[in-house]
Amino acid sequence: MLGKEFCGLHVAIRLLCPWNSPASAAAKSLQSCLTQCDPIDSSPPDSADFFIQDINAGLKDETEIPDQLVPISSLSEEQLENLIKKLRKASEGLNCTLKDQIMSHPALHDALNDPKNGDSAAKHLKQQASILGNIENLKLLGPRRCFVEFGAGKGKLSHWVDIALKDAEKVHFILVEKVTTRFKVDGKHRKKNSVFERLQIDIQHLCLNKIPLLSKEKLPVVGIGKHLCGVATDLALRCLVETYAASCEERNEEPLAKRIKNDKTEKEINTLAKEGNEKNIPEKWTPVAGIVIALCCHHRCDWRHYVGKEYFRALGLGAVDFHYFQRMSSWATCGMRKTSLEASDISTKRRGKQNDGSEEHDDGGYAITDDSPESLPGFLTVEEKKKIGHLCKLLIDQGRIKYLQQKGFSPALQYYIDPLVSLENVLLTALPNHSSSPETSA
Repeated sequence: MLGKEFCGLHVAIRLLCPWNSPASAAAKSLQSCLTQCDPIDSSPPDSADFFIQDINAGLKDETEIPDQLVPISSLSEEQLENLIKKLRKASEGLNCTLKDQIMSHPALHDALNDPKNGDSAAKHLKQQASILGNIENLKLLGPRRCFVEFGAGKGKLSHWVDIALKDAEKVHFILVEKVTTRFKVDGKHRKKNSVFERLQIDIQHLCLNKIPLLSKEKLPVVGIGKHLCGVATDLALRCLVETYAASCEERNEEPLAKRIKNDKTEKEINTLAKEGNEKNIPEKWTPVAGIVIALCCHHRCDWRHYVGKEYFRALGLGAVDFHYFQRMSSWATCGMRKTSLEASDISTKRRGKQNDGSEEHDDGGYAITDDSPESLPGFLTVEEKKKIGHLCKLLIDQGRIKYLQQKGFSPALQYYIDPLVSLENVLLTALPNHSSSPETSA
């Protein structure tokens, strides 16, 4: 076409973005798009300092996992009964009734009461408010720290943490998400006292202590997440307490309170005290000040990455048992949602997301699937199957609790939201043992 860069045939051709694949743009506007592309939203090259292949993956033992495992629906009634007996024996002594810790936070008051909210928006706001309330209750909501949101999606949880902190000093946010995300809210923050950095990387390969922001500032890290999907929870825990905390402790860092006195004048410290912020300054510096993660999708856990393998082995359980317990965990919410497991699996693989709470499917229920109650032998009632599903979730989470205890943390499991709001309503929290925050228990 005269005077045009592209002919009519090629004007509609779309090209993959060289910085942000799988994003694409019309060939005629690619150069213009590149000038607007946010470079921090690009996938890090393998040469990036904080990219270390499989650093959080855990040990791989091919001998433990058979090449093929039959679906639960193909097991005989006797095989299934034996699995359930193993589960019940392993779960003896576990507290199956978790504490209700449903909270809120004034930072979300206006948003929660907005008459324009639909059911979905209201549901997510209630969850974010409760998570934020729990963060504050653990005395983790304060100045001079870095919040790392795993499976950040649009970054809404960090957004509300930032709103709640108002003008708190020296607050940083690192938002970790595996894929490109549209309609992010972190780009809207321009406060001088808070810094947002988004990393597009799989948690499996993330080395926190190689991120310039953390290696320079040496701020205590608070790991947070809203419905961190299955295996991503285990990757995040290992990223925090093994990869990051262990490497930082080797440096013998000086206490935070001492550093504050070196960096600030007496006048500034007095100002903080008057504002009431001194209660949020840890007495002893710790690489990981706390962990607050809303759990999700236990059926997407993976034996290799699971942090509770030692706990399972101590109970006489192995990779095969874990595989079936993981699949049976979906019974807890089975039939509560219209979307099928197959559809959600395909969708997740296509998106590659590690956050299962990004407005898509955080209810955790599934329609009839290969492992659903409707497709299994009928010697158990639906209610019994739901109880077994919950028991599977609890046992998997107990392995995480034991792991955190061994790593020097005081962890806890609690219900943070009503099941009518979300069926995936368990919150995992952990504080370092020397923390002066309220006592927690599993």
